[in-house]
Amino acid sequence: MQYTTEEKISLLVRWLLEVKPGKTVVFSGAGISTESGIPDFRSPGGLWERFDPDELSFPRFVSSEKSRRHYWAFYRENWKLSRQARPNPAHYAVAMLEQLGLLSAVITQNIDGLHQQSGSSPEKVLELHGNMWKVRCLSCGADYPWEEIYQILEEGGEVKQCRLCGGLLKPATVSFGQSLSADLLEEARRHTINSDLFICIGSSLVVYPAASFPQMAKDRGAKLAIINREPTNLDSLADLVLHGEAGSVMTALVNKVKELKGV
Repeated sequence: MQYTTEEKISLLVRWLLEVKPGKTVVFSGAGISTESGIPDFRSPGGLWERFDPDELSFPRFVSSEKSRRHYWAFYRENWKLSRQARPNPAHYAVAMLEQLGLLSAVITQNIDGLHQQSGSSPEKVLELHGNMWKVRCLSCGADYPWEEIYQILEEGGEVKQCRLCGGLLKPATVSFGQSLSADLLEEARRHTINSDLFICIGSSLVVYPAASFPQMAKDRGAKLAIINREPTNLDSLADLVLHGEAGSVMTALVNKVKELKGV
């Protein structure tokens, strides 16, 4: 039986309200932020067409000054393209689900910080791949304002080493070949295996280990819903698949939740 988009949204709303409070997890990917103007590196015209991902790997960053210059040139463009981005209706809808007491966590592959900007509690947002608006020393962990580093790059300067310890500075994001935080992965795993409803929004579900969480949730008995513009490799596993724009789908979903809860 084929369900309309409206019927699918109604079904997902019913699941949201049926599960115990705090037993729902949202998992977000790049597709939730493209409507905010955050570039999708993999899409036509994306940064991967101008910058070789292999050149941006963590091993090359720590071992080669030339690779570090290439990396900072990439980040200069990334910051320039992303700095005007603001949360869109999908981010605000996720934040509202938390405010309604329905979410235990937001696990995100994104590095843009838009979930927090939209009102999601920072402690509930698990940024698996880090945050692009932080620059950190790899040795002592000292933080530097991204604006300071961006200004140096805009003026044609070189990014110096840490003023405190002389270590290498790097955006606080996970690069190719760099390990994800073990503590963060464990926290995400804990929320995932304890969930009764796992909602994926705007993720192609091809980047691992992050993309393993939907499968993990399903294996532990949670209902799996996927909201994405394009089909994903896990569509056949999902209990519900909604193809559409994250902003419009999530807005409709939250409006119906608020209506039924009398908010």
